[in-house]
Formats: sequence, C-alpha cells, structure tokens
Amino acid sequence: MKLGIAWKIARRYFAAKRSHHLINIISKISVAGVCVGTMGLIIVLSVFNGFGNLVLSMYDSFDPDIIITPVHGKTFMPEAASFNKIKELSAVSVTTYALEENVLLRYKERQFIATMKGVSDTYFKSSDLQKKIIDGTPVLKNGDLNYMIPGAGIAYSLGLKLNDPVSRINVYLPKKGIEPSSALLNPEEAFSQRTIAASAVFSVQQDFDNRYVIVPIDFIREMMGEESKVSSIEIKIKSGTDQQEAAAQLQKIVGTAFKVKDRYQQHDFLYKILKSEKAGVYLILGFILLIATFNVFGSLTMLIIDKKKDIIALINMGASVNFIKKIFFIEGLLISIFGAGTGMLLGGIICFIQQYFEIIKLGDAESFVTNSYPVAMQANDFFIVSLIVLSIGSCAAFITSRLIVKRQLANTNF
Repeated sequence: MKLGIAWKIARRYFAAKRSHHLINIISKISVAGVCVGTMGLIIVLSVFNGFGNLVLSMYDSFDPDIIITPVHGKTFMPEAASFNKIKELSAVSVTTYALEENVLLRYKERQFIATMKGVSDTYFKSSDLQKKIIDGTPVLKNGDLNYMIPGAGIAYSLGLKLNDPVSRINVYLPKKGIEPSSALLNPEEAFSQRTIAASAVFSVQQDFDNRYVIVPIDFIREMMGEESKVSSIEIKIKSGTDQQEAAAQLQKIVGTAFKVKDRYQQHDFLYKILKSEKAGVYLILGFILLIATFNVFGSLTMLIIDKKKDIIALINMGASVNFIKKIFFIEGLLISIFGAGTGMLLGGIICFIQQYFEIIKLGDAESFVTNSYPVAMQANDFFIVSLIVLSIGSCAAFITSRLIVKRQLANTNF
C-alpha cells in the first residue's frame, strides 16, 4: 500500500510542472541525457551489427554450412558406410566432395601461385558462388571439357581474357615423391602439367579472390594421381535447421578422426574479434551513458531541495524516512525509464529508416561493397541496453535518494 502511494507521489512530481523553472530545465536535461545516450548506443550497435553481418556474408557465399575435414593429414578416403549415413541425415540437403592443392598457374607470360579447389558436380547446389560471378558463365564441365573459375584477383594478376580461344591456362602441380635434386635436374618431370580454359570469374572477398580457382574434382584427381581421395566434405543443410545441432549429429557419425565445423567454427577467430569489438563498444558507450546519467543526481538533488516543505508535511503526517526515500528513488527510476524508452524508440526509428531507405551514405562508396551504412537491429541489444540504463539509473537514484534525503532531514528542525 505504501509503495503504491509512493509511486503516485513520485509520478506526480515527474509529470507535474515544477515550482521553479530551473528545476524543470534540469529534469528535462536529465531525461534528454539518458535518451540521447541510449539512442546513440542503439544506433552504434546496430551499425556495428550491420558491418559484422556484411563481412560474414562475404564469407558465407563461399563457405559451406558445415565442413568435414580430417584431424590428421590433408586428404582421406570417404568410407561408404559412414558417409551414406550423412546423406541420409534429415538435416542434410546437399553434400559435395572437395579436394584442394597448391598449383602454379601460367597464362601467356604471367604466373601465379594459387590454391586449386576441385569440387564434385553438386557444388553449385551447396554454394552461393554463382551469385558472385562478375564475368562469364559459371561452367565447370561441358561434356569431356573441363573449365576453371578463378577469383578476380588471380584473373587480374594473370591478365586473363575469357573470350581468348587460343591461349589457355597452364596448370603445374608438384608430383609427390620427387627428390629436390631430381627436380632441379629435370623440372618438367617434377610437375604434373595440364591446360584448361576459364569459363567465368568470381569475386567474393579479397582473401578468396586472390587465392582460389575452382575446377572439377576429376581434373585435380587426375593431376594428383588420386582416384577417390578428398580433402573435405562440404554440406548444405536444409533451411530452418540449427547448424550447431546438425554439426553435433554429424560429429557422432564420422567419429573423432574428423573435425566437423559449422559456419561460426570455420572462422572462429573472426567471430571472436567481432565479439570482442562489440564488447568494447558496449564498454565505451556504457561509460558515456554513465556520465550522462549523472544528470539524475543533479535533478533529484534539486527536486529534494524544492520539495523540502512536502517532505516535512509527509513526516508530520506519519510518513517514515524510508517512505520519503522511496518516493525520490522511484522519481529517479522514472527519469531513467522514460529517457531509456524514448531513446530506444528514437534509435529504432532511425535505424529502421537507414536500413530500408539508406539515407546516410559512405564517404567513398565506390571502393566498398556497399554504398551506405549497413544496419542490423538485434533484440538482444535492446534488452542489454535497457538493462545497462536501468542499472545505472537505479544506482544513481538509490544513492541520491539515500544521501540527499538524509542530509536534508538532518538540517531540518521538526
């Protein structure tokens, strides 16, 4: 009952006009400070999420949902029994065999060392690489003819022309078991050499564009002298399936001799960096918000001084000191809640407008993959921000209501 009365009195103090203009201004500044700090935190975090998602999306278009690799060694022989179980798993949509090896590419007078990735026929069903083709038509095999799809950085370094019917790309792969001395005496015998034409060029992300060329897995197997070995199995899972749960099921099937990684685990270092940077954003902006919340101290102090007669009247009517403290504690909470609510609402509106209308552009948009600031709002951020604001506001209101009320009552003669 007493808490309900304290709430009504505090709400009246918060909503009613102040008896002094200065106190009214200070209260509005307190609310505005919390509002601006909260709004800024929501906007910065949403933009950070947008950039993070943009970076990760560039990797996602090349990486599979789940990849299986051996714990020891570079290649392995897929066991029919185990890997048939993989295909039968309800979460699995497409499986693709891949085999990678470093090669030397030569086109006319130019050379480039790249990683040649051989893939099976289902590759384009398990990968979004087709969406990243910037030139040509993505074809890996046409009848008996094999084709290569190099990254944009490799194509540029080689000066590659897709429509050149005469010049083809020479691929050199070191043979296994060749002694270095024999390789120096007879370099041609130390390499397996083939020629291949390029059908298209992809551009995903600089790390991939300057490293990978995609070819049919039969092409690289022939050069390596491997009939059925692979270096990884790439898996696309069905839409709506939890990746971590699917990865755990696959790990049980293949056993401890293999590593099963979902998208997060394939680039765990990158994800850790993004998480640590976001934690830094929370820390810095949380500190700024803490400074902005100091206005609550001033506002409550001035209000307690202004309502000194009300405090005396309430005590004479039988109210306890704790009851008086509750009134001004609730008053401080109202300032924090109203400021935080307004800030999150304004921040959400600004982020929504930027997300769908792309009003604020990047300074040098032509050199980046997007022409405006990316935004991605997450419910978790709104929850954490509200928790931070209310925690800081509660502490400020608690300390102020206890210290100032106690000091005012100590200086008052009843």
